[in-house]
Amino acid sequence: MATGRYIVAGKHDWVRKAFEARREMLSGKWDYCSSQEELDALLSSDACPDRIFFIHWSWRVPSDLLEKIDCVCFHMTDVPFGRGGSPLQNLILRGLDTTILSALRMSDEIDAGPVYMKRELPLDGNAQEIYERMSCLAMEMAEDIAASDPVAVPQEGEAVVFERRQPAESVVPDVSSIGELYDFIRMLDAEGYPHAFVIRGGLRIAFTDASREGDSIVASAKIEFVADD
Repeated sequence: MATGRYIVAGKHDWVRKAFEARREMLSGKWDYCSSQEELDALLSSDACPDRIFFIHWSWRVPSDLLEKIDCVCFHMTDVPFGRGGSPLQNLILRGLDTTILSALRMSDEIDAGPVYMKRELPLDGNAQEIYERMSCLAMEMAEDIAASDPVAVPQEGEAVVFERRQPAESVVPDVSSIGELYDFIRMLDAEGYPHAFVIRGGLRIAFTDASREGDSIVASAKIEFVADD
């Protein structure tokens, strides 16, 4: 039986900000948690929620929770295309300027669960701006799912799986255009992510806040000495 109780679980401050911006408009009782400990406390002290919405969550959700509660995650691709890690970076590297945000019922197989709904998401701006935009859209979708209780539809088609990027891949590669360089810098420009960088003459130079000015890029640079091995 539906209780009108929901939890939004998001690790980052920008997810909490998106939640708080819509909180007064939400019907029912909604709680927010930003860590596994906070989620465990909510689940142990409160009535079982109808759904848990995971937005930018970094911890594995155990199978027994997936079986007991409808857990929904938001993946930044038109699944089954783009399952896997680092979806934003992989999309921008493929030259895409828009994507689809998919709301999935979570399963033990990563990003393979049935889909509740999909919405278009622009990919302009830097990674931080896109993550904030995605969080606001995910909250809108969470509200719609709670209100309409849609049926999740199994994914169809061949899966394309993205590989999660590693920190060493933030080294600026050889590029053939200013546009490619701009995209590389902006796709890594977010809180908690390794920014695009080069190493020259014993210095590590990391780039953020890039903007296009004709055939040039204007960006901020953080310069540090590289520690000796």
